[in-house]
Amino acid sequence: MSKKHYFDPADLAKFGHITAWQKSMGDKFFAWYGEVMKEGALTEREKALIALAVAHAIQCPYCIDAYTSTCLEKGSDEEQMMEAVHVAAAIRAGSSLVYGTQMMNHAEGITM
Repeated sequence: MSKKHYFDPADLAKFGHITAWQKSMGDKFFAWYGEVMKEGALTEREKALIALAVAHAIQCPYCIDAYTSTCLEKGSDEEQMMEAVHVAAAIRAGSSLVYGTQMMNHAEGITM
């Protein structure tokens, strides 16, 4: 018996099918997405590195696969990609730590 995984890499290829059940909104998403990812003030390579970092921060295995490929296609190397992942991890860690101020404020309100 083969083991079924929640995230199936084959599903990434089905992403374009999200318009099947809501064509109008799906088409608008893909038009907007395409515009966002075009070369602009940031290069396509820079945008791909940002997307790779965000993919790790939100823990999307499909996005990680897609943007690993895109980063390599756009000329990023492994060191740059891992640095982007470390930036995402640092921001995520900092975000968790800054919420510590909420805990501190609440604890001080109880204990003082």
